[in-house]
Amino acid sequence: MQRDFTTLTDLVRIYSPSGQEAPAVENLIKRMETLGFGRAWADGAGNAVGVMGEGPRQVLLLGHIDTVPGEIPVRVENGILHGRGSVDAKGPLAAFVDAVAAVGAAEGWQFVVVGAVDEERESRGARHIVTRYRPDFAVIGEPSGWERLTLGYKGSARARITVERAAAHTAAADESAPEAAFAIWERLRGWAAAFNEGRPRTFEQVIVRLNGFSSETDGFTSRAALEVQARLPLDLPPEAWYGHLRALAEAAEVAPRGYAIPAWRGERRNPLVRAFLGGIRSAGGKPGFVLKSGTADVNIVAPAWGCPAVVYGPGNSSLDHTPHEHLPLDEYARAVDVLVHALRRLTRAAASA
Repeated sequence: MQRDFTTLTDLVRIYSPSGQEAPAVENLIKRMETLGFGRAWADGAGNAVGVMGEGPRQVLLLGHIDTVPGEIPVRVENGILHGRGSVDAKGPLAAFVDAVAAVGAAEGWQFVVVGAVDEERESRGARHIVTRYRPDFAVIGEPSGWERLTLGYKGSARARITVERAAAHTAAADESAPEAAFAIWERLRGWAAAFNEGRPRTFEQVIVRLNGFSSETDGFTSRAALEVQARLPLDLPPEAWYGHLRALAEAAEVAPRGYAIPAWRGERRNPLVRAFLGGIRSAGGKPGFVLKSGTADVNIVAPAWGCPAVVYGPGNSSLDHTPHEHLPLDEYARAVDVLVHALRRLTRAAASA
């Protein structure tokens, strides 16, 4: 069967790092219109939105259209598409669009595809839609590999720790602000190691990272600052982590940075998962489940919507954010087939229930 990869290749050709998504959004809107979506537009956050069907029940397919910075020359070689976003996550988003176009309007249902902006920064696009929709089922587009479903993402929290000390001669024995800051970092690392004892699975661990360090002095006071981040397991919500951090930092100032996001884990037993498992098997695959150590838009929308949710998309997630990002076109085609089968089975099963 002849395959059309236009949605994917055109989208990947448009470089769209976070904050520069508008040309890619415009392209995707026009593509959805061409493919027969009833409506397609850019919403108030700049997301690309397309709707197929007019039924009262809703399946929302949320991908993200932004990428991390760093252009990769776009080319197809030996059936493999190379380019920034081919995996993370224009591949999954384009697969959503092509699959919905193939399914068409389903009686009693509305398919909503959202190409969200800003996922690689503060998820402004997902935060915009979270109170505007209440879907019956949600599919979030991230690379899982075409045979696997992702059912869990860790949480994330960031903080800036600032230490002040009176300026002193370098020959003095007094602790400097940089020394005090790094002492806090070592205590944080030690606390994380103790927390992780007896937790062999990465999904169950807290992972701390030092993202930045700076120091300055005005001749009277010296200051040092640490930028730290934690990937959080299900049983360590952000507010609890900040509490531990403040205790470890003692008198230092701890200021949360950005948005803190709790971990999320979905259920294996629901109609949405069954539809995907059937779709993977119908395409000749052996279904599997995966839990990710990162954080995604699913952490924001799934708890708010309270509906069955899965994360799915073609691509090898180990290529995320790397200069080697690429996606085999046959894997993309299989993912579209899985999505088509899953959407048809899901809407038919729900209609007959």
